[in-house]
Amino acid sequence: MDIQYRNDYALNPSQFVDILRRSTLGQRRPIDNPERIEKMLKHANVLITAWEGDKLVGVSRALTDFSFCCYLSDLAVDEAYQRRGIGKRLIEETKKTAGNDAKLILLAAPAAVDYYPKVGLQKFPHCYTSVE
Repeated sequence: MDIQYRNDYALNPSQFVDILRRSTLGQRRPIDNPERIEKMLKHANVLITAWEGDKLVGVSRALTDFSFCCYLSDLAVDEAYQRRGIGKRLIEETKKTAGNDAKLILLAAPAAVDYYPKVGLQKFPHCYTSVE
């Protein structure tokens, strides 16, 4: 399996929704709201994609100040390609793009809670979010 990682490819909303669906992250994202998806892509300042040939198999979408923090909002890997190190590599590429001084921060989807410690992230018990 030859996976190519890119930080120079601007996904369109339909590509983004497609990979969200194939990763199950679509269950937790506004995939039926094209305007919101478009804004999510437009305002993210780190977008790493993983490709097998011309097939998108993974994406990392993040927001960062490139100095102190990097919020990894979406980490999505096609279910058929999971457990091959793609998610871990997307995290590494995101961190590299955000800069060594930027601390990576994320909120784990319930299905991914056990995944992040396996790729070297530490669970932090104090996190807050607004109620939608």
